[in-house]
This record gives sequence, C-alpha cells and structure tokens, in this order.
Amino acid sequence: MKVVLFCGGLGTRLRDYSESIPKPMVNIGYRPIIWHLMKYYAYYGHKEFILCLGYKADFVKDYFLNYNECLSNDFVLSSGGKEIQMLNSDIQDWKITFVDTGLHSNIGQRLRAVEKHIGDDEMFLANYSDGLTNLPLDHYIDNFIRQDKTASFLCVKPTQTFHVVSTQENGLVTSIQHVTSSDTRINGGFFAFKKDIFRFMEQGEELVIEPFQRLIEKEELIAYKYDGFWTCMDTFRDKQNLDDMYSQGKAVWEVWKTPEIL
Repeated sequence: MKVVLFCGGLGTRLRDYSESIPKPMVNIGYRPIIWHLMKYYAYYGHKEFILCLGYKADFVKDYFLNYNECLSNDFVLSSGGKEIQMLNSDIQDWKITFVDTGLHSNIGQRLRAVEKHIGDDEMFLANYSDGLTNLPLDHYIDNFIRQDKTASFLCVKPTQTFHVVSTQENGLVTSIQHVTSSDTRINGGFFAFKKDIFRFMEQGEELVIEPFQRLIEKEELIAYKYDGFWTCMDTFRDKQNLDDMYSQGKAVWEVWKTPEIL
C-alpha cells in the first residue's frame, strides 16, 4: 500500500530551530523525523512512498539522493577506508516518488496533486509527517477495511499542557480539568483512504474542512481512538522531548527494533 507523506509546509513554529531545514527534515538522533516515520511504515510492509514537496524541496531530494547508510547501520571498514561492507540496510527496498506540490499549497491541494501517482490502488495511507507513534498499524488498517468507509484518521489525546474549561452562558464555570483528563481528542495525522476520497474533494479545499464535512454527512469518515504513545513535533520543545527519549533509549516509536534494544 502506498504512503503519501505531506512534507511541503513551512513549519513556522519550528523556525527558531532552523529556517533552512523543512520541518520533516529536522533530526531526531541521526535521522530526520520523516525517516523515522518511513521506517515505521516500512516495518509493516508499506515501502512505496510519495513525498508531497514544497518548502525547501531541494533539501529533501538531496538528502535521499546522497543517503548515507552508514549513519544508522552496522558496517565493516577495510583497506584504509576504501572498502565498506554494509551489514544491513535501511532503504534499499524502498520506492520513493518526489513530487513538487507547490510552496503555498494546503494539504488538500497537495493530495490532489499526487492522485495520478497512487495509480490503480483502491486504498492508500497518508501522514502529516510531523508525528510519531507505536500504533499497531496492521490493526488500524484491518479496522479500516472492516468498517468499509472512505476515510479514517488516528484520534488521540493532546500532549500539550492546558486546561479545558466548561461554562454556562453567563460565564459561570461548571468544570475545569487538564486536557489529558478530559474527553477531548485531536486528529493525530495518520490517515487511511479509499481512492474514492478524491470524489469528495474540490479544487483549493483543505482536506479536513470541506471534504471531511462531506464525508461526515455521508457517514463515510471514522476515527480510530488510540491511547498508546503518540506525539507531534510541533515546537522546539517537542523536538527536545523527542531528542531526550532517543538519547535515553526510550524511542518507543522504533517498533522495528526488538524490545531488548529499546
């Protein structure tokens, strides 16, 4: 199943970290977050990727064109560095399609721009490319197939720190609680679609606004609730938290590693 990755946005809330690196290319450990995400999908057997490029598209292309396997794999060096024998590989069996979908395009426009690259596949996956999870992807896909709807998205609790307030019309507070203790859930950015999704989309529309509203009216949209690990690299603080987890050996999104390694 093909995986569409939206990686063309400006990532303005991470600009304090670097204005020269697109958000999906910000490193967690040795590799950018988009690589961690692609490794996650590849672990479940989904190794055909379509990258929706925009801001700093050349940076993304150069990274993969000059990919260095040695950074995240074991190898044997001999002949004074003239010979390198890789003991394992990351991306040898990946197929990656790079598509320029516009500098200022929204997610809906980017998705429409790569429709032809999905080909005759009846289903495909998609992702915002800024979040990580240890979600059992095969269970998620099985549920999508069983429900037989047009679209599905991962539904998670927010990781941010804030309180949810309920009031009456006169402003009298009836409850206040931390968001993690409330029933509030957000879109986690992991999608599964039937190709019919394009029938619900019009030119220029944002994916989760007009098209999703049409899906709701037709009862063709489902949310998959997940209370396991999920996080989004939305701010510099989020990046620091992911770096800390990685350096402490607690990168629980690395489902491709054995429990002993984690």
